[in-house]
Amino acid sequence: MAMAAEESSKPQQSKWEGKLCAELKGVTAEQVWPLLEDFFNLHKWFPAIDTCKPLEGVSVQPGCVRYCAITKSPPAPSSESSAEEKEIAATTTWANERLVAIDPVERSLTYEVTENSMGIKSYLATMKVFQLSKAAAAEAAAANSEGCKIEWSLEADPIEGLTSEAFLSYCESSLKGMAQRMEDALCRTPTTL
Repeated sequence: MAMAAEESSKPQQSKWEGKLCAELKGVTAEQVWPLLEDFFNLHKWFPAIDTCKPLEGVSVQPGCVRYCAITKSPPAPSSESSAEEKEIAATTTWANERLVAIDPVERSLTYEVTENSMGIKSYLATMKVFQLSKAAAAEAAAANSEGCKIEWSLEADPIEGLTSEAFLSYCESSLKGMAQRMEDALCRTPTTL
């Protein structure tokens, strides 16, 4: 009974919130949007995710669910490693994510984590693709290129074992990596043999 009273008197932690942006050079929002809206192929763009597959529904329809996983391989055992150390298997962290809303005109999608192995209790995020503003577009035109940006807004309950700073730093670095992969894929020019 005293324990329950102690727990209820603890201040409730507020939600973690963030709005992250990454700019892509030499590509338009219209080029980037089809890559982002393809809900079941996040693994092609998100650096750490090695598996993304459909669980339910059609990729661009609200209600569809994807399974995303990150597999971490153990370090290679050395000749001095014990038998136990040599048998350590790869670990997989995963999340099932449901597409809540999608707006191709606004180039925006919202999704939530429904189940996971990472201790996430509540997570809702929106990703949008914007063409750069006229001033930024003028600068890009002067550099003979176009540009756009991806904005990732998210809200999550605190995750045990993480700080909000570490969580948002991971998200920011992942968004930058995703933007770079998209930019590289869209700007790649075919080479002649």
